[in-house]
Amino acid sequence: MLTYFMDARGNQRKYRFLYHAIRRDILAKKLLPGERLPSKRALAEHLGLSLSTVGSAYAALLDEGYLEVKARSGFFVSALAIPESGSVAPVAAADFQSADENTTSAPATSEAESGSPHASLGDLAADFPFTPFSHIVRDVLLRFPNELLARPENQGVLHFRAAISAYLLRYRGMQADPAQIVIGSGTEYLYGLVAQLLPRAALYGIEAQSYEKIRLVYSAYARPYELLPLDAYGVSAEGLAASRASLLHVTPYQSYPSGVTANAAKRFEYLRWAKERTAFLVEDDYASEFSLQKKPLETIYAMDSNDSVIYLNTFTKTLAPSMRVAYMVLPKRLLESYRERLGFYACTVPALDQYVLAEYMNRGYLERRLNQIRRKLRLAKQDSRAPLPEVSPQPPQSGSAN
Repeated sequence: MLTYFMDARGNQRKYRFLYHAIRRDILAKKLLPGERLPSKRALAEHLGLSLSTVGSAYAALLDEGYLEVKARSGFFVSALAIPESGSVAPVAAADFQSADENTTSAPATSEAESGSPHASLGDLAADFPFTPFSHIVRDVLLRFPNELLARPENQGVLHFRAAISAYLLRYRGMQADPAQIVIGSGTEYLYGLVAQLLPRAALYGIEAQSYEKIRLVYSAYARPYELLPLDAYGVSAEGLAASRASLLHVTPYQSYPSGVTANAAKRFEYLRWAKERTAFLVEDDYASEFSLQKKPLETIYAMDSNDSVIYLNTFTKTLAPSMRVAYMVLPKRLLESYRERLGFYACTVPALDQYVLAEYMNRGYLERRLNQIRRKLRLAKQDSRAPLPEVSPQPPQSGSAN
């Protein structure tokens, strides 16, 4: 029987502590692939917890692929291709959504959407927080008059990068120093930086079914690439084994147009591939913040212990299409190379936008907005009984950019 001392949880919620404890034992191979876990009722009675607390922890582990269910048999540890490195990256204190035993957990994957990603949000666009934004703009003009007139640092305003760093730790469980963060006007601009980051002869691996502009940007910079076949959870094991790429560009959540979401086993497979090849991964994480799971989806970056993941995200999907702001988190071992090759590029986002977004994040508005949208999407999914398309990238259109 699994035994965990709940007195050690501190201020953590009980189901969150239990989730981390079981996940840690799986990654440390104290719980082996195929091993059966106690039933929810048995574990709840053993630990003195409610059935809903254990159920929420098991649901989170199922969502991320650490556990699997076998009909009429129970919960079993999934087979994970964990890289044979020193230690597994620790999970930081990312916020979990409140557990509600009446709320059904969304599946890890859902139908791919064929239209605009914002169409899936429906009337939620009307909820854009104009009032707090207007207050923040006035505050920023009063508090940072000199900074707004100065040229931003090439990687972006430090105040903004520090806000992103704090948000990633707080909400996504990612440890990223502000010095690792680069600000740009949309993810396509950042694709261009990635294309210039490695030597010209480096081969880039791309999902065979992927957002077309990834391929177009690499082509525009005359970078060689190969298209890798997909299975149900991402790039297939055969495709990875045959690949000659030095960098693998993947969209692990709701990849367009396939709709594929990588489970924990696939994400560890990517990390193992990168370690064995001394290669890099680009995690194009444009929309996982809209996952219908009870907690924010775990990123490959947060799972990485070998400093091999380049993480990309954008405010275009999070806030509005007019927000031409994105960011990249570089592995520490690529920082020197980035500064030597690309450090001369000036930041392409106005200082005012950066200070406003920094204050918006620091005051907790971004997390509240994300939680509100996710709750509404879950309710809409339950009410409709039909699969609700989640946020996915827009098909290439003229004048459209991430």
